[in-house]
This record gives sequence, C-alpha cells and structure tokens, in this order.
Amino acid sequence: MNNLKENLSSGKPVVGTWLNSGSPIVAELMAMSGFDFVCVDAEHSAVDLPQTQQIFQAIRSGSQDCAAVVRLHGVDYSFVKQYLDAGAQGVIAPLVRTKSEAELLVEATKFPPMGLRGVGFCRANDYGMRLDEEFEVANKKTLVAIQIEHIEAVGNIDEILEVEGVDAVFIGPYDLTASMGITGQFDHVDYVKVRDKILKACKQHQKIPGIHVVKPEPGQVIARFCEGYQLLAYSLDITMLTESCTDGLNKIRKGCSQ
Repeated sequence: MNNLKENLSSGKPVVGTWLNSGSPIVAELMAMSGFDFVCVDAEHSAVDLPQTQQIFQAIRSGSQDCAAVVRLHGVDYSFVKQYLDAGAQGVIAPLVRTKSEAELLVEATKFPPMGLRGVGFCRANDYGMRLDEEFEVANKKTLVAIQIEHIEAVGNIDEILEVEGVDAVFIGPYDLTASMGITGQFDHVDYVKVRDKILKACKQHQKIPGIHVVKPEPGQVIARFCEGYQLLAYSLDITMLTESCTDGLNKIRKGCSQ
C-alpha cells in the first residue's frame, strides 16, 4: 500500500488531486488514473464523515497505490481522530497561523507518548484485527501537513515549522492571496515573494514543501516542481469536470455555427 511519507523521502514529485463532489465513483476513477493521493475536501464541500469513509474505501478499490488523504476543517482533536480512524493516510489542516495551532494538530494525530490520539477499534486498524500493529506504525507513516494560507502564518513560519510532527506544508494560493488583498493574482510580485519565503523556510526546517495548483494546468504543476515543491495537488474534480465540459461545448457550438 502507498506510503506517502516514504514516497516523499525519495525526492520525486508526489502528485495528487482534490475531491469536492463527494462521489465515491469519481474517487475510484481518480485512484485508477494513477494519482499518488486523492484528498477529500472536508472543509469546502458538503462531504461528511460517513461519506469520507466510503470515499476512502473507493480510493482503495481504485488503487492500493493511491493514498487516501483528507483536508480537515480545523485542528480540533474531537474530529481529527475520527478521520484518522476512518482510514486517512494523511491529513491536511487548513489555516494554520500559529505554532500553538500546529501543536494541537500534532497532538490530535499522534498516539501517545507523542500525542493524545485515542485508541479504538476502527477501519484504520481493520476494526481491531491489526490494533497493535497499527499503533506501532501510525505515528511514523501518517502524513501530517499544514496549510499556510494567511499572511499571519507567513510571519510566524519559522516557529510553526519548528513543531515536531509536522511533515509538510501546503500553500493554499487563493486564501493566501486573499489575506494579502490580491485574491487570485498568482503572478503578483508580493505573492511570489511570500511563496519563495515559505519554500525557503521549508528547506531550512526540513519540511516537505507543497502547493495546490487549482486550475487543471499541467505546466504549472511542472513549474512548481522545478522550483522545489514536491507535494503537488493537481486541480480538483469539480474544476476539471467544469472546464472539460465548457471547453468541449464551446468547440462544438463554434463548429456547428460555421
């Protein structure tokens, strides 16, 4: 089974995508297509915990080489552990702005003595059949990523990345630029400088740098990898579907009108 942290240690690009539709069929197809991970968006979609577990099952059905990841809706212990118990192989926490928020996330994701995650029979340990084994390896194999998507977090970047247990950083481009008053202006000189600062801090603190390229533009993903980003999210299901439909219809209507 895919281990994201092992793959990232190789230095090669790890390319996944986002799932907002809540469709297990789409998740299964995405896994089949060869993505390294599919991230269920529990922050900006209507997907709930039971749906997320079903989607994780669909991802595993599509390919055991595709990791099931969830973008959380916070860092609170009470729900972080439930997504892990449902089988998340990695978590991405939104809007982490301070060291204390990063510490809360690590506490929620790690079993004792490193954290406070509770032990119970669940899908992650095959409903108790692999409880001892999972307890021994979960702290090492579960990817813990934080999203840097507010200018306040950029100011605190060094102390945030000092937190033991944080493996990776994901830049959230829309929220980060929104917090800077330049929403969606990804070529703006100020955003480029901030992005470079985050990348430099990741290298200094030996954290995996990641970024979400929201538009389905493969060239932008390649460009970000060449800059040094290794954990890469390529678009999301609803955007890829919308752009494919719109582009196809435009071509059909243009051709039929000639």
